Amino acid sequence: MSLFHRLGSRLFLVGVLSSFAAQGAGAEEIVFKDQENREVRLAKAAERIVSIVIPMASTVIALDGSTKKLVGMNPTAKSAVVEGILGKIFPEAKDIPSDVTAPNFVPNVEALTATNPDLVIQWGGRGNDIVAPITNAGLTAMLILYGTEELTRDYMTMASKALGKPERITQLVEWRDRVQKDMEAKAASVPQDKRPSVLYLGRALSDISASGTKGSYNAWYIELVGGKNASAELNGTVSINKEQIAQWDPEVIFLNAFEAKLNVDWVYSDPVLSLTKAAKNKRVYKMPLGGYRWDPPNQESPLSWMWTANLVQPGVFNYDIRAEMKAAYKTLYNYELTEADIDAILWVKEQGSATNYDQFKAK
Repeated sequence: MSLFHRLGSRLFLVGVLSSFAAQGAGAEEIVFKDQENREVRLAKAAERIVSIVIPMASTVIALDGSTKKLVGMNPTAKSAVVEGILGKIFPEAKDIPSDVTAPNFVPNVEALTATNPDLVIQWGGRGNDIVAPITNAGLTAMLILYGTEELTRDYMTMASKALGKPERITQLVEWRDRVQKDMEAKAASVPQDKRPSVLYLGRALSDISASGTKGSYNAWYIELVGGKNASAELNGTVSINKEQIAQWDPEVIFLNAFEAKLNVDWVYSDPVLSLTKAAKNKRVYKMPLGGYRWDPPNQESPLSWMWTANLVQPGVFNYDIRAEMKAAYKTLYNYELTEADIDAILWVKEQGSATNYDQFKAK
């Protein structure tokens, strides 16, 4: 039985009762503090939301169970919809405007105001230049911060409040908590000398980037699943070269899902990278693309952790990823995944003959 199914029956009644309560309070003012400690005040539950923050577009869809309240999103978020399964589950999502911001999060005020949003979700901690255009236009902004699982749960909870669906977040947070604690307990028995060095590359084609451990969500879950961040020495996210990767000689390499044209051959066909332990042992993997890319924190993160765990520590973790995905997608999107859907999300064909990847194929 999946970790999601274990929660379902216990939380169903709570969710239903809470939903009735929320409906009764739907017209009441909603007030909360965002992650910049600013007061966010809504006359009622937001009916029109713009997410300038990339991952939050799909999170809003998952929390609401529809695309009806998402009226604008980042173009990079839009590409994930078009390239991934959300475009199949919610075909209308492809028509949601993405001209409300440039990829660098600077709002396009004219396009933004044209969507008539009740709430605009924007990054905090990155200066007032990307916030002032929103507030100066008389729009309500909710600022969120990036980098830890705690922050992720917090801003997902804020979004559910803004949507007038505070009951919706309960099951999702308990799922995250249950998976995290299960992993921590299992990984605690893995000694340091049995933890492989793992490199996640946030960019690879136009530039190559990796991140140190501090403030890196990817580094956090690499540690969670019993690995060691190969680029831990870096201070923040830094541009690197192939020679640096060769020096680190990682045992496992994860390639980002952001670059559509990036595939595992980028490592295997390279004269330098092909000499790494990861390449020699066929432990190079491209991150999946589901309702959102599995690299950064989002509503599907526990699936990403479980997938990563099975690959980094196959002797410790043995999650039934296909079953977990089916349960999660039913809860997140009320969608029944097909076997072909799962193959596409996990890039089963594109991963080639990667070590231990047969475990993810349909039985």
